[in-house]
Amino acid sequence: MSDKPLNGHRVLVLVTNYGVEQDELLVPVGRLREDGAMVTIAAETADPVQTLVGDKDPGETVEPTTTFDTLNPDDYQLLLIPGGTINADQLRLQPKALETVKAFAAAGRPIAAICHGPWALVEADVLRGKTLTSYPSVRTDVRNAGARDWVDEAVVSDSAGGYTLVTSRTPDDLDDFLGGVNGALVGS
Repeated sequence: MSDKPLNGHRVLVLVTNYGVEQDELLVPVGRLREDGAMVTIAAETADPVQTLVGDKDPGETVEPTTTFDTLNPDDYQLLLIPGGTINADQLRLQPKALETVKAFAAAGRPIAAICHGPWALVEADVLRGKTLTSYPSVRTDVRNAGARDWVDEAVVSDSAGGYTLVTSRTPDDLDDFLGGVNGALVGS
């Protein structure tokens, strides 16, 4: 057995089947798996997930591991929500995805979201009292959802309100984001 830092840790990634930003899905999934984490990708349907590059150009397709309807949030230690404007906008309209977000927050398990991903947290009403970051256009939504503050930083980790929230702004922040995700996982 290898001694990878995240052996035994289970991560759930929520995406829709179209529009997730390619690097915000593939880079975290790849690095978490390299570090030993078991990563499950849950999508709305079992159809392939079409990623996009820059919200417009088709990227790689990814096979989801499970669907929103069949996943059990209790099986995972951390929830990761990648961005992509289309993905994030559609994800916040999925009742089962929002139930999963609420379940993680209520159970005190960490949630990580990057770019437009915090829109799902806005819709799930789990940002009250939190300090976080996101893509700048999401700032007003975050504040209107009761967040304590929105800051323009590469990564923000906040443990207020009973669960740890790790957020980042864009794919440029992925290294910092993954450092925060790893810290939240090891501490969970």
